[in-house]
Amino acid sequence: MKRIITATVRNRSGVLNRITSLLQRRQFNIESISVGRTETEGMSKMTFVVDVEDSQKLEQVTKQLNKQIDVIKVSDITDKAIVARELALIKIVSNSQLRAEIQGIIEPFRASIIDVSKDSLSIQVTGKPDKVEALIELLRPYGIKELARTGVTAFARGQQPHTDSSFQSLLG
Repeated sequence: MKRIITATVRNRSGVLNRITSLLQRRQFNIESISVGRTETEGMSKMTFVVDVEDSQKLEQVTKQLNKQIDVIKVSDITDKAIVARELALIKIVSNSQLRAEIQGIIEPFRASIIDVSKDSLSIQVTGKPDKVEALIELLRPYGIKELARTGVTAFARGQQPHTDSSFQSLLG
């Protein structure tokens, strides 16, 4: 089962390595990882999508992560109401005759062309992972020259509803 874990950490050298090493020792497969600075000076937020077979194992790892010296807070936000997004940059083979056709494909996804060259287009798309994946699959027949994805970044919504809403639908 896929789970989404967030960790607020001190922005120091080696923190990411220590956390990913702990997950690796516990045999968690990290499907995606996103890290960036927060609104607080010297702090970063990490978002992991991990594949977990045992919820007890997840609880144990969460406790171990909380014991790490540079970790401020760890949360499993999978079953909470969340805001989650991913960014992908997609470079596809294109010529001037195909550009209008490709524009028509990417428009419903609210994607944009961010670079044009003689033989390629670079496209940016943000959204839920399944939306990003759907656009990639539609562009695949044109020939993907290069693809870069950020992985999911997420946090809990401002007010949590009384019932759980699962993140599983975002992960497909």
